[in-house]
Amino acid sequence: MLGAMSALATPSVFLDLLARDAAAIEYDGPVVAARVAGAGAEELAELEAAKRVALEVRATLARSRRREAELVALFETAGDLAALRDLDAVLKAIVTRAHTLIGADVTYLTLDDPDRGDTYMRVTHGSVSARFQSLRLPMGAGLGGLVAQTAKPYVTSDYPRDSRFRHTNEIDEGVGEEGLTAILGVPLVLGSRVIGVLFAANRSARPFARHEITLLSSLAAHAAVAIDNARLLQATRDALSELRSANELVRAHSESVERAAAVHDKLADLVLRGGDVEGIAAAVAEAVGGGLVVVDADGVVTATAGDVSGLDDAGVSVRAGAGAGAGAGAGAGRGGGGAGDLIVLSAATGHAVRSGDLVVSAVAAAAEPLGALILRAPESFSDVDQRILERAALVVALHLLMRRSEAEAAERLGGDLLDDLLAVPVRHTSTLAERARRVGVDLDRPHIVVAADAAPADRPRAHFAAGRLAKSEGGLAGSHEGRIVLLLPGDDPAPAAQRVLSALRGGLAHPVTVGAGGPKSDVAAYADAHAEAVRCLGALHALGRVGCAAASSDLGFLALVLGGGDPGTVVRKALGPLVDYDAKRGTDLLGTVEQYFACGRSLGRTGEALHIHVNTVTQRLDRTARLLGPDWQEPGRSLEIQLALQVRRVMGL
Repeated sequence: MLGAMSALATPSVFLDLLARDAAAIEYDGPVVAARVAGAGAEELAELEAAKRVALEVRATLARSRRREAELVALFETAGDLAALRDLDAVLKAIVTRAHTLIGADVTYLTLDDPDRGDTYMRVTHGSVSARFQSLRLPMGAGLGGLVAQTAKPYVTSDYPRDSRFRHTNEIDEGVGEEGLTAILGVPLVLGSRVIGVLFAANRSARPFARHEITLLSSLAAHAAVAIDNARLLQATRDALSELRSANELVRAHSESVERAAAVHDKLADLVLRGGDVEGIAAAVAEAVGGGLVVVDADGVVTATAGDVSGLDDAGVSVRAGAGAGAGAGAGAGRGGGGAGDLIVLSAATGHAVRSGDLVVSAVAAAAEPLGALILRAPESFSDVDQRILERAALVVALHLLMRRSEAEAAERLGGDLLDDLLAVPVRHTSTLAERARRVGVDLDRPHIVVAADAAPADRPRAHFAAGRLAKSEGGLAGSHEGRIVLLLPGDDPAPAAQRVLSALRGGLAHPVTVGAGGPKSDVAAYADAHAEAVRCLGALHALGRVGCAAASSDLGFLALVLGGGDPGTVVRKALGPLVDYDAKRGTDLLGTVEQYFACGRSLGRTGEALHIHVNTVTQRLDRTARLLGPDWQEPGRSLEIQLALQVRRVMGL
């Protein structure tokens, strides 16, 4: 129960912490509280996992908030700059404006490449040479390389003949192909960093004036800011896209957490309100879609929900493993993996596994297999649905453990009471009825005692089934003298024996044999009914009818001969109506019937032996038929009556 409560509270607790932006240290609270409350390792592990997810979400949200603040600052800065556009548009506008302001034949711009340690031609205006447009300038090489290296403007009226610059074949060939002679280069500086060089060039040898150098330098300063703004804008756009993606992920994750938590709450509530596996299966099928089959540890289907066509016969054995059970192939799914294989894999990994549209989650408690959930998943099945299926498997395990604990407690309580009821002699009779009332058993009603022999390996499961049947019928179940014994309300032992056989033999590896005695309504007589049931068991084993069920009425004198029963009880059952009639009216129907059989059922010889008229014999036999039933002369019934007469005579009853 503690594990259920901690698992139930975990999602909502961490969601509350996220909602109020709690400090990171507060996320340890639910785990510490669960540990103090004595939660098990599974519950603590689940809490730790939930805590880690919540802290990851918190960190993501914090990063998003920080990025938003940075983006706001970037937008405010960008708003103060004129003509803010994308980088290509800004670069093209810069060289176009330089061409207009300076009136040069060619204007162009190079940008630094930090990875390669040089500058490269980025955009040109007025250029006609493809080689020139693809130039790269090493640091210190050519006029542009020197500007980039020194962060100072340089100008020459005749670049090909100017010995101040380190000429290279590649640069000279590009400049020559373009036909440039006079070149002016100014640095694009951001703080102390050179990000590129802005050029103005002419194809004739004319010097650039000082005001042209100053004008191009001023334009370069604005250009550097504009380039930086354009880059920041692009970075801003990338960051916004990343932020939107992050927000989508956070929102999707939050929705999945809320959905999984809601389903988990519903499942836990079902268990706490006494729901059954059918209710859990219905809730899961409604949440994730598809058809769901729940099987127990022996592969027996215990619950279904949704469209289970192709799954309702997937009776695979959880204990036996892959390929076990007739339904392993039927539940294989279109992906090729059999349900038995998937159950084994799921139990080994602790997670649901999928093959095609078949998803299986093992139900287990510690290392004990309890069953599995087998889902025919719809196309929309997601990771969230898989987590829901895994949580449902945990809830089913919790439900089964709770029911097992209840059954064990009821069995202990009912078993003690049953031992006292069947004890010889019966003790504490004054308190037995009150004790029975407390466990829902009305001893004022007639009851039947049913005894069953089960193989040692099958007894735990048979005990559980017996307890479930006894609870459903308002009776008791337990162990007594090495047998499974049930005390069930009713007045017909034969059907009771068959009901017990049907309830106990499901899923057992060996046959179970059942005998019934009673009915009895006296507290002191239940021991006799138990002895009668045990005699029936002995007779069934002697007859080789292992795996069958019977009552004393089914076996007749065989119960006496083979089971070592009480002769007086058998005689009374066969001849009781005649004995009572003779005692009340002073007649001798018993003597007449005994003589009738002794004379080979001849009416005449019977009359002669008794010295009465044959019509009197007929009248007495008619009376016998009314008391014993019209079938009293049938072979089986007549044999029982003759044996009872002989036992009565020998024992002097």
